[in-house]
Amino acid sequence: MYDALFFLISREILIWWLLCREAFVANETPVFMNKPPPLVFKLMSLPSTIIKLALGLLWCIIHVVISLFSLCSHLMFNLECYLISSGLLRKYRNLQLSRIKYLAIVVDSREAKNTVKINQLLCWLKTLGMKYVCLYDIDGVLKKLFEPSMNGSRDDNPGGYLDVSANIKALDCCHRGMTLECISGSDGKEGIAKAANLLCSTYLNGDRSAHENVKSKSVFTETDMASALKSVGCGGPEPDLLLVYGPARCHLGFHAWRLRYTEIMHMGPLKSMKYGAIVKALYNFSKKHQNYGK
Repeated sequence: MYDALFFLISREILIWWLLCREAFVANETPVFMNKPPPLVFKLMSLPSTIIKLALGLLWCIIHVVISLFSLCSHLMFNLECYLISSGLLRKYRNLQLSRIKYLAIVVDSREAKNTVKINQLLCWLKTLGMKYVCLYDIDGVLKKLFEPSMNGSRDDNPGGYLDVSANIKALDCCHRGMTLECISGSDGKEGIAKAANLLCSTYLNGDRSAHENVKSKSVFTETDMASALKSVGCGGPEPDLLLVYGPARCHLGFHAWRLRYTEIMHMGPLKSMKYGAIVKALYNFSKKHQNYGK
């Protein structure tokens, strides 16, 4: 905290010194032929120098105020996360997670290689009582990471009532009992291509029972596309909540057809994730009211 504050003040002092130096050096103009004397030039440029210094000082003050406000907000957030993790805030002790049947986690591919943080995140979610979790990164790093340790058995059908597609597997080891789905950006592109091929082949092969009322051209509805995606194993349930870990405030290419009514929350970088921040996000979602959707 003190290092950040010292760095902030030192930077503003340096900027102010550079502005002052620029303003005074500009007046040190050598005397050439047909030029006014140096004293006259300095007196004439004095108002502009004062204005420049005043504007520079005002900019530095505004910048310091905004930086201090951002620093205070960051410190307050960290303090709140610490109090939540310690159980000192009563309202966060008993979470009502009945509305979160399926949770999706989006991780930036550069941060997805941090296996320690990923495993810690899954342990926290398991502790909070999450049963069905989807992990996504656009390059498929998480998919390669968890593929060797995943149990492909579907005998128990743990997520049957959620209409979970065939690419979901039950994770064993320390996360036993939690259903985990790992997908990537290539799965979405491949799934769309397969679903489109399925619809076209079904129509062209003469199976037009679903399009009896269409005379001139084929019409594919959203239901047809959803059914085709489910048939090729790329349907999957729609997450109730999507937590994004990464520098960008977007879903980083998560399958768009599964985000119709999903609440999206940006959680910051994975390296700075906090247990209290996850609890706060789940609590805030449990208090939201949706006027439409599921």
